[in-house]
Parts: sequence; structure tokens; C-alpha cells
Amino acid sequence: MTPSAQLEQEVATLAGGCFWCLEAVYDQVRGVESVESGYMGGTVDSPSYEAVCGGHTGHAEAVRVTFYPRVISYSELLEIFFVIHDPTTRNRQGGDIGTQYRSAIFYHQPAQRQAAEAVIERIEQERLYPAPIVTEVVPAAQWYEAEAYHQEYFARNPSQGYCQFVVGPKVAKFRQKFASRLKT
Repeated sequence: MTPSAQLEQEVATLAGGCFWCLEAVYDQVRGVESVESGYMGGTVDSPSYEAVCGGHTGHAEAVRVTFYPRVISYSELLEIFFVIHDPTTRNRQGGDIGTQYRSAIFYHQPAQRQAAEAVIERIEQERLYPAPIVTEVVPAAQWYEAEAYHQEYFARNPSQGYCQFVVGPKVAKFRQKFASRLKT
């Protein structure tokens, strides 16, 4: 058993635009055990990617991050989150427009809600963005894992156009700003 396997794990569920971007970044974070792309926050059972993209299910593209809080705290995961997407645009990330691309933190316990609100308050006080943060902080709902072809999408498709021009720059920004948080 590895030392990290002996540690307690927690789950963070985050939505910040396309789940490919978030997954590609969090896969590289030290203390993260796994990242899954999926859907949360909607009203339809077992939604498909096509239904979510149609904007009629209410789901957000999200990632479920399983992590070791003794290695990386929930607040540290959120600090990364707020750097790798734009939390000031409602229902939009760059050219991706619709409620499925909203910025949201789906908390699993009251402590996560408190941490999210504290991080947002600090960022607002520091005026890190020219506009107010519109990230929703809402209770976690039913999780639906995305189709298999969405999992590890960036790792499997680095030459795909969206990956080169959208995902890749976000990964590079993370690697530059959070070099000390990279897995070895």
C-alpha cells in the first residue's frame, strides 16, 4: 500500500466551462487521486452529452476530483479552479456559451461551502478580476459520469484543435503558476 493510499480522501465537484480543461489540469495536481468528467446540477436523469450541450437539461459540465486533503486542501483546489477559468462570466467560458458552461462549486459538506465562500470573498477583496465573481456555490446533486470518450480527453487527443487552442493554454497557465503543485 502506498503512503497516499493510507490517507483519507475527499471529493470536490467543480464546473468551469468545458470539463476537458478542468480534468486536464487536475490530473496533474499532486494530491489528486482521480478526476472524472461528468454532469451535475440538472433536472434530467442520465443525461447524454448531446442533451447537456443542447442546454435543456440544466446540467453543467463538471469534474469530480478525488483528492487527499492532507496533501492538498480543498481551498488550494479552489485557488487553482479560480485561475484556470473565468469566474466572472455567467454561463460562458470563452466561445463556449450556455448554462452547461457555468462556473459552479458543488459542495459535498458544509465545510466545503464555507471554504468556497471564504476563497471567493478573498479573491473579491484582492480585486483579482475586473468584474464580480458569478460562480454558483450550491449543494452537490446527482452525479452523472460523462461518456467514456470524454474521460482523459486531452491526454488522448492533444493534437485536436480545441485541445491545442483552449485546453493546452489552460494547462500551461496552471503549470506555470502552480509548479510546486505538480505531480512528480
